[in-house]
Amino acid sequence: MKRQLINWLGLLGIISLLSYTLAVIFAPLAYPNYNWAAQAVSDLSAYDAPSRMLWNQLSSLYGVCGIVSIMLVCVYIQGKLNKLLRIGIYLFAGMNWVSYVGYAMFPLSSSGNAGTFQDIIHIYVVTVLIVLLSILSLVLIVIGGYCDKKYFSLSLWAGISLLFMLAGAIGTNMVPQKFFGIPERFSVFSAIGFNAILGINLFKGFDFKKEFSSQS
Repeated sequence: MKRQLINWLGLLGIISLLSYTLAVIFAPLAYPNYNWAAQAVSDLSAYDAPSRMLWNQLSSLYGVCGIVSIMLVCVYIQGKLNKLLRIGIYLFAGMNWVSYVGYAMFPLSSSGNAGTFQDIIHIYVVTVLIVLLSILSLVLIVIGGYCDKKYFSLSLWAGISLLFMLAGAIGTNMVPQKFFGIPERFSVFSAIGFNAILGINLFKGFDFKKEFSSQS
C-alpha cells in the first residue's frame, strides 16, 4: 500500500510508548530510595517527588503522541473494521483522554498518597475510570475480532492486553504492599502498549487481508 501522512503518524503510538518507558526506567535515578517494586509509577510525578522534573522531561512525548495517534486511528477506521471493533477503539480513545487530562489535573499531591482530595480523585476516580474503560474497550475489541476471523491478530493483542490489565487490577488488591508496584505496572503498560499496537496498525493501513489469507 502507498502510505499517506495519516499512516506514518501512527508511529507516534510507538514514540509514546518509548517516551513513557524511558521515564519509568530513568526517572527513579532522581528519586533517592525509590522502590519500584513497592511504589506506583505515579509517585515519580507527584508534586513533591524529587524526580518530577526528570519525569516531565522524559515523558514529554508520551501524552501528546499517544493522543494524536489514537485520535488518528479513530478517524482512519471510519467505515472500516466492524461495529464492535470501532466502538471498542472509540472507548479506548476515551480512556486515553481520561488518562491524559485526569492525571494532569489531579497528580498525586505527595509520593505515596497523602490522602488529600486531589489524591482521592487521582486514585479512586481517574484511575478507576481508566481501568473500567480499558477493560470494556478491550473486551469489545476481542469479541469484534473473534466475530470476524480476519481481525484475529488485533483480537489477540487486545486479549493479551486485557489479561495484563486484569492481572494488574486484581494484583494490586491482593499482593502485599511491598510488591504493589509490580502488578500496577502490568495495568499501565498494557494500555500504553495496546495504544502502540493500534498505531502500528494505522501505519499498516489496518490491512488484514494478507494476514487472513495466510491463516486460511
